[in-house]
Parts: sequence; structure tokens; C-alpha cells
Amino acid sequence: MNKIICGVDVSKQWLDAHVGSTGVAQRFDNDAAGIAALADFCCEHGVELVVMEASGGYERLAFLLLWQMGLACGLVNARSVRRFAEAMGHLEKTDRIDAAVIARYAEVKRLQPSPPPSPAQQRLRALVARLTQVTGDLTIQKQRRSAAGDAETATSLAEVIALFERQRRRLEGEIASLIDDDPLWARLDAVFRSLKGVASRTVARLMAELPEIGLLSNKGIAKLAGLAPIADDSGRRQGRRSVRGGRAGPRAILFLIAGIVARYDPHMAAFQQRLQQAGKAKMVIRIALARKLLVILNAKARAARMEFANAT
Repeated sequence: MNKIICGVDVSKQWLDAHVGSTGVAQRFDNDAAGIAALADFCCEHGVELVVMEASGGYERLAFLLLWQMGLACGLVNARSVRRFAEAMGHLEKTDRIDAAVIARYAEVKRLQPSPPPSPAQQRLRALVARLTQVTGDLTIQKQRRSAAGDAETATSLAEVIALFERQRRRLEGEIASLIDDDPLWARLDAVFRSLKGVASRTVARLMAELPEIGLLSNKGIAKLAGLAPIADDSGRRQGRRSVRGGRAGPRAILFLIAGIVARYDPHMAAFQQRLQQAGKAKMVIRIALARKLLVILNAKARAARMEFANAT
């Protein structure tokens, strides 16, 4: 028997809900009061699963509050839902139609609930996201200072840079303390950094943005990070297997770090040399190195998780 699913289209201001089994639809404000009303609406119609698109963070409050109110929730990729809608002949796009399509997509896909991250995981993700922003802003301000044509501008930029430097140090300290306070995270941090070239900031990014590391197969984690070649074959034609999709943040940091690790790790260095001797393109080598590093880290994380579980 199919679950009663409520599809929710999320925008900055509104939550458009559609109960798939009955077709009942209603709009709610995207704030605490509106989410409470949405929860009452779902309970009234016997909803067993609430599904919403990942909408750049606008879905976060509703997702967390609905879980706290006892309603299981799931998240779906907006692009996947749009392609499903077009495949089903729904070329029109409105918030109400999108909510109905989300409900139908979740039903067809037999979507399972996505438990919310722990408070510590949420805080780590927020701190890492802010550190990434501050680091980017710091780089921009330093570039502006180097191009400054007068002393007054340079002094003003130096003050801004000093502020960002203080924030960067504070955020790095809070992230380090948060990781040290969690026994499992501390163990993962130690095994990741056993690879020369993997720094604490890399570990924090991976643990914040790729918490599934060590829990999935090597193929699964590579696909999640967008580092798995996607088949493109038809009949006798064997298309080029390119990578696409996945989580951009972890992939970007793996691209950056893999080349550094290859300078020090003999296995990574030998792997890189074999690819170069085979005449592989630079981007192909870059992707292959990032995937190999991820597989190594995934294996280390899997072993560390097993050791931690056996010790507790």
C-alpha cells in the first residue's frame, strides 16, 4: 500500500502543499507559524511523508521543524523533479503544479524519509560554510589591497583584512573544538590527516559536506561527490563516460587536495605517472586523482568507523 505523501513546493515566502492521494492543496507562509499550520494540514489528511525540493536553504526551517513535530520528511533534487514533470507531459510550471509533481515523483520513486542531521552536524556545516565565505572574502580584499593606488584605500582595506583574519581564526578554532569534542569525528580527523597534504580545513569540509563518507561503497561515495563516470552507451555506440552531478563542494576540495597528496604519497604519485604516460588529458587525470583520493579516504573512514563501533 502506498504512503500518503504531501508534496511541498518551497519558495522564500511560501510553502505550497499538495496531498497526492486526495489532490487537496493549500498555501502556507514559510515561517514558524505557517509550518505549524502545514503540520496540522498534514495530520488532518493522514500524511505519512512530507517531500520537498532542496531550494537553496529555503526548505531548511520547514524540514527541521516538521521532523520536530513528528512528521517524516524527505528531500528531492529540483532538476530531477522538473525532468520527471516534463516526461509526464507537465510542461506548465507553477508552484501548485510543482507541489503535485513532487508528490507524484516521491510516490513513483518510493522515496524514503531523510532524517535531519544532528545539532552538531548542523553547526559544523554552518561553521564550515561561513569559513568558506570568509576565506573567499579575504582573498578578494587582499587582491584589492595589492591593486590599491593610494595609501588611504590601502589602509581601509588593511582594516577589513584584519577583521576577516580574526573571524577566520575564530571559526577555525570553533571547528577544531567541535571536531575534538566528538570521539568519532576526532578519530576520522586523525586518520584523514595521516595522509600528508590533507589539512584540517579539508577534513572539516568533507565531514560537513560529505558526512556519508565511510558509510557508502567506493562507487556510491564517488557518485555522491560527482566523481563517478556516467555510462552513455546506445546499441553499438559506446559514448564518452563523463562525470556530472554530485556535490560541488567536496568535489572542488578533492580536486585541489589530490594534486598535493600526489606529491608526497608514492601510490598516488605512481598512479598519476601511469595516467600521464598513457597520454590521458589533464582534466581526466585530475578527475581520476580526485576519485582515487576519495576512495582512499572512504576506506580509511570505513575502518575508523568499525574500530570506533567495536570499541564502544
